[in-house]
Amino acid sequence: MRSAVCTPKICPFTFSPMAPSSIRSAHKSPKKPDPENFHPNKDDNNNNVTLDFSCTVQTGRIRVLKEQNSLRKGPVIYWMFRDQRLRDNWALIHAIEQANKIDAPVAIVFNLLDQFLGAKARHFGFMLRGLRELQRNLKALEIPFFLLQGEVIDNIPKFLNQCDASLLVTDFSPLREIRRWKDELCEKLSESIAVHEVDAHNIVPIWVASEKLEYSARTIRTKIHKLLPEYLIEFPTLETPRRKWIARAPAEIDWEKLIANVLRKGAEVPELGWCESGELAAMEVLLGSKNGFLTSRLKNYSSDRNNPLKPKALSGLSPYLHFGQISSQRCALEARIFRKLHPQSVDAFMEEMIVRRELADNFCFYQPQYDSLAGAWEWARKTLMDHAADKRDHVYTKEELEKAKTADPLWNASQLEMVHHGKMHGFMRMYWAKKILEWTSGPEEALSIAIYLNDKYQIDGRDPNGYVGCMWSICGVHDQGWKERPVFGKIRYMNYEGCKRKFDVDGYIAYVKRLVNDSKKRKADSPISLVAKEPKT
Repeated sequence: MRSAVCTPKICPFTFSPMAPSSIRSAHKSPKKPDPENFHPNKDDNNNNVTLDFSCTVQTGRIRVLKEQNSLRKGPVIYWMFRDQRLRDNWALIHAIEQANKIDAPVAIVFNLLDQFLGAKARHFGFMLRGLRELQRNLKALEIPFFLLQGEVIDNIPKFLNQCDASLLVTDFSPLREIRRWKDELCEKLSESIAVHEVDAHNIVPIWVASEKLEYSARTIRTKIHKLLPEYLIEFPTLETPRRKWIARAPAEIDWEKLIANVLRKGAEVPELGWCESGELAAMEVLLGSKNGFLTSRLKNYSSDRNNPLKPKALSGLSPYLHFGQISSQRCALEARIFRKLHPQSVDAFMEEMIVRRELADNFCFYQPQYDSLAGAWEWARKTLMDHAADKRDHVYTKEELEKAKTADPLWNASQLEMVHHGKMHGFMRMYWAKKILEWTSGPEEALSIAIYLNDKYQIDGRDPNGYVGCMWSICGVHDQGWKERPVFGKIRYMNYEGCKRKFDVDGYIAYVKRLVNDSKKRKADSPISLVAKEPKT
């Protein structure tokens, strides 16, 4: 019998301040994606590109979850989960590199779950439309795409055995469910199959940036900045696998039927009209000539990003980052080009894109109880429990909060913005969560309700950033102790009057009312979007 799975091995890496010249590109000006000529393995002049993949992916980005104890040289399978893209995907690059080393073919597998942490039509619809585009673009690489449905722990081993695979490559997620699946897979797979995990989501791999749970942005910032010269590098052009796939072909996917089915089952939270899915749409949001964040809206980011009445000052990239339809590394590389024009905005954007996002992953990776009071620091747990029995001016049920039935019109507006628009402004997320702490029976219930509502309605829910946002607001994670007061204890306090001093509260409430009316009108015109529309090109 095979021994128990060992602690993952982190491959050592050698520091190099610059990317190898073979994979650096002359990045002189932003270039929009061309949907008519998408070909991941051709250069700008439409010439075939072949790279030496011997040093393409930094070894520090890869963890060996399970070693292979045989000489079998079967296919390499990339189980795609968190990073749902072809461009700028270190996990896919690694899978192709490993396959070419042993002259084996490559396939991509995506396992569609019936349920995942409360996701509804809004989330499944967005994801599936992006995957449909991905499958179409995979034809240029001649890599097959297999869509499995059901339980991961049953489907993945069965598929690997059927095609005699020798290596499973996975992308990285710090969430408990995904890590548990990987542990179970490593126990279940035969000795002839290795498992590699690649952090294709963070710029500096989470286990390289820090080997421990960090207390705050202050404690991780310097560590990340020191490693950026090595990890914030240009991506190589994606190579076509040398060996073609000759095993069974993927089953035909009826995308329209599949999308219609998930929209029906999750109709309680319908899709959004303002947010188009896919890699091309993501690049348009980042670099589009009409309303791209970097090309049109960046200049106001540093001054306006905390004003809920100016949502266009924000990047709008969070849905694409959450579903992995764009790489944070690509966003950072492109943003650096604009630094001479807007240094303050670029610096503020890079802080959020790199330090804050990777701090959230750090918390969820090193703190297994990232979504409970037990995951808070001791000082925060103590002060919250000391004040758990304090009298509340209002106590609302989960149902009343979900329906925005409180005495606070500002809080109601923020809840309705999330329900109907699918994305609450970042500043309002803090106020929203802190009021839930103030209006529920205790911190455990407050945290549970905040996470439930966030995951159900936010298009970027079920994400480390969401969990850490709720934990910061309610449990003081990544924050410090403040003046003690009823209910909150030493947790940072926010109130209505403070918001009035920062922005036009009445204007924000009116803005959300317009959003809600527009949303209801669209829903009345088309009760359930059962037609799986083709993405725009």
